[in-house]
Amino acid sequence: MNLRQRQYPTRGGDGLHAPPAPPPMPVIYNIIPIHDLLAEHPSLRYPEVRAAAAALRDVTDLRKPPFVAWGSHMDLLDWLGIFFGFQNDNVRNQREHLVLHFANAQMRLQPPPASPGVLETSVLRRFRRKLLRNYASWCSFLGRKSQISVSSRRDQKSLRRELLYVSLYLLIWGESANLRFAPECICYIYHHMAMELNYVLDDKIDENTGRPFLPSNSGDCAFLKCVVMPIYQTIKTEVESSRNGTAPHSAWRNYDDINEYFWSNRCFKSLKWPIDYGSNFFVTVSKGKRVGKTGFVEQRTFWNIFRSFDKLWVMLILFLQAAAIVAWTRTDYPWQALDSRDIQVELLTVFITWGGLRFLQSLLDAGTQYSLVSRETMLLGVRMVLKSVVALTWTVVFGVLYGRIWSQKNADGRWSYEANQRIIAFLKAVLVFIMPELLSIVLFVLPWIRNWIEELDWPIVYMLTWWFHSRIFVGRALREGLVNNFKYTVFWILVLLSKFSFSYFLQIKPLVAPTKALLNMKKVDYNWHEFFGSTNRVSVVLLWVPVILIYLMDLQIWYSIFSSIVGAVIGLFSHLGEIRNIGQLRLRFQFFASAMQFNLMPEEQLLSPKATLVKKLRDAIRRLKLRYGLGLAYNKIESSQVEATRFALLWNEIMLTFREEDLISDREFELLELQPNCWDIRVIRWPCILLCNELLLALSQATELADAPDRWLWLKICKNEYTRCAVIEAYDSIKYLLLAVVKYGTEENAIVTTFFTEIENYMQIGKFTEAYRMTVLPKMHANLISLVELMMKPEKDLSKAVNILQALYELSVREFPRVKRSISQLRQEGLAPRSSATDEGLLFENAVKFPGAEDAFFYRQLRRLHTILSSRDSMHNVPVNIEARRRIAFFGNSLFMNMPRAPYVEKMLAFSVLTPYYDEEVVFSKEMLRKENEDGVSILFYLQKIYADEWNNFMERMRREGMEDDDDIWSKKARDLRLWASYRGQTLSRTVRGMMYYYRALKMFAFLDSASEMDIRMGSQELASHGSLSHNSYSDGPGPASSKTLPSAESGVSLLFKGHECGSALMKFTYVVTCQVYGQQKAKGDSRAEEILYLLKNNEALRVAYVDEVHLGRDEVEYYSVLVKYDQQMQREVEIYRIRLPGPLKLGEGKPENQNHAIIFTRGDAVQTIDMNQDNYFEEALKMRNLLEEFNNYYGIRKPTILGVRENIFSGSVSSLASFMSAQETSFVTLGQRVLANPLKVRMHYGHPDVFDRFWFLPRGGISKASKVINISEDIFAGFNCTLRGGNVTHHEYIQVAKGKDVGLNQVSIFEAKVASGNGEQALSRDVYRLGHRLDFFRMLSFFYTSLGHYFNSLMVIITVYTFLWGRLYLALSGVEKAVKNSTNNKALSTLLNQQFLVQFGLFTALPMIVENSLEHGFLPAVWDFLTMQLQLASLFYTFSLGTRAHFFGRTILHGGAKYRATGRGFVVQHKSFSENYRLYSRSHFVKAIELGVILIVYAFHSPMAEDTFVYIAMSITSWFLVVSWIMSPFVFNPSGFDWLKTVYDFDDFIDWIWFRGVFTKADQSWETWWYEEQDHLRTTGLWGKLLEIILDLRFFFFQYGIVYQLGIAGGSTSIVVYLLSWIVMVVVVAIYITIAYAQNKYAAKDHIYYRLVQLLVIVLVVLVIVLLLEFTKFDFFDLVTSLLAFIPTGWGMILIAQVLRPFLQSTLVWDTVVSLARLYELLFGVIVMAPMALLSWLPGFQSMQTRILFNQAFSRGLQISRILTGKKSN
Repeated sequence: MNLRQRQYPTRGGDGLHAPPAPPPMPVIYNIIPIHDLLAEHPSLRYPEVRAAAAALRDVTDLRKPPFVAWGSHMDLLDWLGIFFGFQNDNVRNQREHLVLHFANAQMRLQPPPASPGVLETSVLRRFRRKLLRNYASWCSFLGRKSQISVSSRRDQKSLRRELLYVSLYLLIWGESANLRFAPECICYIYHHMAMELNYVLDDKIDENTGRPFLPSNSGDCAFLKCVVMPIYQTIKTEVESSRNGTAPHSAWRNYDDINEYFWSNRCFKSLKWPIDYGSNFFVTVSKGKRVGKTGFVEQRTFWNIFRSFDKLWVMLILFLQAAAIVAWTRTDYPWQALDSRDIQVELLTVFITWGGLRFLQSLLDAGTQYSLVSRETMLLGVRMVLKSVVALTWTVVFGVLYGRIWSQKNADGRWSYEANQRIIAFLKAVLVFIMPELLSIVLFVLPWIRNWIEELDWPIVYMLTWWFHSRIFVGRALREGLVNNFKYTVFWILVLLSKFSFSYFLQIKPLVAPTKALLNMKKVDYNWHEFFGSTNRVSVVLLWVPVILIYLMDLQIWYSIFSSIVGAVIGLFSHLGEIRNIGQLRLRFQFFASAMQFNLMPEEQLLSPKATLVKKLRDAIRRLKLRYGLGLAYNKIESSQVEATRFALLWNEIMLTFREEDLISDREFELLELQPNCWDIRVIRWPCILLCNELLLALSQATELADAPDRWLWLKICKNEYTRCAVIEAYDSIKYLLLAVVKYGTEENAIVTTFFTEIENYMQIGKFTEAYRMTVLPKMHANLISLVELMMKPEKDLSKAVNILQALYELSVREFPRVKRSISQLRQEGLAPRSSATDEGLLFENAVKFPGAEDAFFYRQLRRLHTILSSRDSMHNVPVNIEARRRIAFFGNSLFMNMPRAPYVEKMLAFSVLTPYYDEEVVFSKEMLRKENEDGVSILFYLQKIYADEWNNFMERMRREGMEDDDDIWSKKARDLRLWASYRGQTLSRTVRGMMYYYRALKMFAFLDSASEMDIRMGSQELASHGSLSHNSYSDGPGPASSKTLPSAESGVSLLFKGHECGSALMKFTYVVTCQVYGQQKAKGDSRAEEILYLLKNNEALRVAYVDEVHLGRDEVEYYSVLVKYDQQMQREVEIYRIRLPGPLKLGEGKPENQNHAIIFTRGDAVQTIDMNQDNYFEEALKMRNLLEEFNNYYGIRKPTILGVRENIFSGSVSSLASFMSAQETSFVTLGQRVLANPLKVRMHYGHPDVFDRFWFLPRGGISKASKVINISEDIFAGFNCTLRGGNVTHHEYIQVAKGKDVGLNQVSIFEAKVASGNGEQALSRDVYRLGHRLDFFRMLSFFYTSLGHYFNSLMVIITVYTFLWGRLYLALSGVEKAVKNSTNNKALSTLLNQQFLVQFGLFTALPMIVENSLEHGFLPAVWDFLTMQLQLASLFYTFSLGTRAHFFGRTILHGGAKYRATGRGFVVQHKSFSENYRLYSRSHFVKAIELGVILIVYAFHSPMAEDTFVYIAMSITSWFLVVSWIMSPFVFNPSGFDWLKTVYDFDDFIDWIWFRGVFTKADQSWETWWYEEQDHLRTTGLWGKLLEIILDLRFFFFQYGIVYQLGIAGGSTSIVVYLLSWIVMVVVVAIYITIAYAQNKYAAKDHIYYRLVQLLVIVLVVLVIVLLLEFTKFDFFDLVTSLLAFIPTGWGMILIAQVLRPFLQSTLVWDTVVSLARLYELLFGVIVMAPMALLSWLPGFQSMQTRILFNQAFSRGLQISRILTGKKSN
């Protein structure tokens, strides 16, 4: 069917009189059939939908477009579509978009409009303001008049005009494709098209033709072809010139550059309208004349971190200088030093430094941004030059003034009046210098003034601020309100005070004494040739560098400590962790019922729209009562039965989803279920788990207080609500049961009735204990249990039942009453048979009748009665499943937290969920589940062991659903089995199931909102009886078999629906999965396409968007954005919209492009971005309405634009490694985000469950950025963009979304590498630079230390370790250490030790984890968890990942090379080979660890201090720990890492890989290919990157310089000749190697004998030389080993430098030598790394210990991993 030819019904009822036409094909629609408002569709029952559609149909007096037949069914959008050349499906898509939005917005109006059938002006006006606010501020910014002319009159015409403006914007946005990433480019297009729209509406005459005006682009696809394609083509060409992102960012324009071109008026001059395709903006112009970078140039350099956060570094450097000056005086406290005038004057030098730093900043600005200067932007160049000149002038002025102070003082010999006057002159200059800072402090204290000034678009303001920063469209008015300002200022002042006190007293001051000692030390005997004389300055520098590095970095640690404390306090005040487990929930369960009612059930809205203060106060008091159980809340729930039933419906639905997810068994479901009232029971029937054991307690109390009055006994029982309910329910149930079992109309029945009546009379008058013996109750209790148990058996023995009933009768009339009665008295009172003929012995003989086996409902109640009567167990372990317990506890706790009240479904904000998907697993296939790895473990087997209880529950459910034999699972229930496994992996089906809980929850609420009390009461009864019958046909016999009576998936509330619920839910929720390559998968017949279709078929609210490629021959391809759904009536997948794209989708990063193409198909006011590794829970979905209400609340001075949501990491149970990852991640996504949102106000957008204000982001560039490489961490840029454009991000912890993380070390490392590289790219980006400069000082600090700073400081830690160890090596080899040791001043020694302990300070970074854990699970469990993690070697893992982060962050900033790394989302049970680990970690960890290890060894040999073992250990233990963790972690966390056989195979495999030579091989086959790939970053890096790399590589030559002087052969000489001679040795060694290699090439194959001869000659010569040296010189044998440590590093350094110079060397002969030498080195490294691993594999017991460490968590849950890993399967 052609989707273009759709039938639209005519408006109103005219269509009814049209001539009969052939029956049309059904028209495909997305959510609402707008084309046919008379159709039977639940959403069309809302008058608001008709109102919105009618408003769009108002085209009566509009000028009709020429050349097109105007149909009576057409509306405003068709009119715009024809006039401006929009695509038909774009028009249809936006039509539905608008109708849905207007209908939803009108439903929410408070008070409701008088005529809901007419679109309210206020709805349209509010929407227009919100949607076009960005356009309006863009016009204001550029000083252009906005094209939106709306009169204040509220007549039909102005309403229609507003509708046209809004529709036009959405039509442009809906077809702009990749241009959506350039929101101001869309503003430019809209500006001109709105102008043309005004011309058409005002009937303007075209000057050129003299006819009515027509827009410049109209016709089929005109907008796409004439407007979008040229700009798209420009972006595409720019991206192509980036060589897939490897070219420097400064060489090509990315999305941001394209967008920022529209931030200045030159776009109007250059581009014009209709667009001038010859403009220098387009790629049609040669590169030289084309517009270059706009707004910002991303240059790759470490200086970016200084440039972006210069205020921070200025503060740190100036404090360091001041502290050093003060500390140098060596007074006890700094303020004592300040009494001296000399020190006061010396402190003025900080201003000289400050001037110098400003000069440096201006140089960096000019050096990085010079390419922005062009003819059009000359002023920018002028400012750059002026800034440098001014900064330099200030520095010189300060220097001169400072010099004059001292010259005057020295001349006078004291601080004379003149000298003091010169100080005053200096201070006056300072005052002028810091004027801007003082002004900014004033504006900081008055944030609203600053915001107001920045939002003014007056030229005068622009002129005044020109000096300070470029005028840009974003980053204005970012200040927060006073309260927030105060909060984060106090936080940072405390942090800075702690840091600076610590730095002064424990870092800077202790270094002064050793520094002075070193400088004063004369006549140091250097061991080598000293170039710098003997002032020891180098030693002093090496002493200070590590301390200064720690000083610059440790603010991160102070931030960590304080944020943990603040996070914990805020968590406590948010009431987190009050209910930590099921036990605590039981105590509060009755309040929990009221809390659920209070939070999840909407209240009747009053007519006043605003929430009055009184109402807010009332809500707060009510919440307080619920939280602390004040004012018995449960009384209310019992009296109003409807509320109890509502609660029961909700609670049971939650339990039902638990059962469907196999978290609980059938039996547990019955114990947890809240059953509706039946059997005339007067109290609420709490779940069995709450009532167990309560009746027995009451019985024992009754027997104890046998003689007490009724009131006492009853008061005692009533103390516990559950005991009271258990007693009443047991009494009512027994009464009902006996009357049901004893036939009605018989004498026995009358006796039973009379007996109960008598008891009730005594109770009423309070004489029960007087009339009856309480001590008899236990006997009666025992008999009743026997009766119930008898009835529960499949075969019921009537005679036994009669016996029990007779025994009960005897007890009741003979023993129970205190007063004995004769038989005649009993007859008289109706408690004995009337006729003496009925002998007592035959009582009940013919009066008993049991209900039939088919009455399952009866037997279900009977089982419950049996549980209440007999259970002695307190059932604290129900449910057994840990995850179920955690979820129930979290849900219970969250309902006592503060959250907005839920509105009715009609009144809630509508929302969408968007998930990008590429080609990950949808559902595991049978083959995948069965396939075994090398250890004989299949995924299914692994899952069965890890989730053993869930597997048993699943099998129980399958049996209930008709599976007879367990082996049928693969044949009859294969689909269920695959789904069960997929729901435990990270698959698309899991995500879809989770997100569709929103739909299920909304349908349920829609029912509850509209259901009357009668519906609910009757419905719950019906459910109870239905539920029990649902699967009875499969039972093995009569009803009582316990597990046969459970509701099926179709049961639950959905059985009560009246039909409109789906419509209500679809109006409010839609789920779009954007399966980019679904079209290709269908074409190829990929199984994933079938699975996606299966998901579509089973989820009504699910839509799939994909990109379709249509080949037109002659290599032409057209690309379309397509949306499909599954049509239930037609029973097939149908295409809803097909919108043509300007070209291939992916120009930038894949994921954001994928999200962007599908965002036009989302609906609603909010969109939640969900990743493919996420899941959701039904009970959390219930709270979504509450969460969306947050958009209406102010947080600070703004409403939120992103609502942050907490995540729960579900993959933590898989292995210990997964649990480390999940612990780290959990503290980040809870405590970390909590502090960022409040008090720091810098939460951006991390990870994915966040909810975006859709209409706020839609005109501002969407929900991510997509420029190639720079936006590799695409989602965080949404947060940057939001903050820069004045948004507000909050964080809410009463709702959670589940998320899976990587579970194997290699996956984790690849993920960390991706994130670290992403941070490296962020450091270069304009967003970070602008945030660093536009946020106030304290928010800038928060932003730095929680994003980039974290990675930068990880790198600093590693650099500190390096500088520390290299410094020690220098001191040891040069001889300074010996001199220090021999000198009298031994203070230096203690300081050097001190430095090392500062490195260990890193432990504090684990603090947030412990704090968050204690908050949510209690202090002792948190400490226990922490200790367990240490025993599982968590520190090893965290140290290892520190290395990963530092390596990739540093390398990305220096050389680039960031790329998207797919981590894979599978389970990790198989062993990774050594060569794979070597490839992954060689450069980032192994080589660095070996380097540090060599330093430590050389130091141990040559340091006089290392002779004292304790000193050496204390100094080097953390460094050795680093070395061990970097080398050993990949093997410790590798399954079967220490298996001897595997180690042997791995070594063979590694050797094969090293020596494999082939053409076109992959990196995992050949070392050489991998080696070249590892150097890729050196090919793309710039000149500075190469230079820096060479300078860093020179450090390896130092070993040789230091060690050759220590050799015996040097004879103690310190002449430079010794070093030069050592190079001869180096040359000889390389020559020997080349000779052998040459001989091998030439002779090894044919003339083997010659090759052996050459080898022999070389060996003989070498031995001869060594013997001669030993004999005739001071060379000794130990020198051989030592010289290896000297020459091997030199060779490595040469290889590294050769790699940098590869472009020059590759064509020469040298290169082959470099490659073969590198191969030898690689072999050497491999052997070094493998040696410890081989040793541990060889020793017995390590393998089992390692398995225990790796899978500990699973062990404690009964996982026999040892059996798994040896593959001896038991089942």
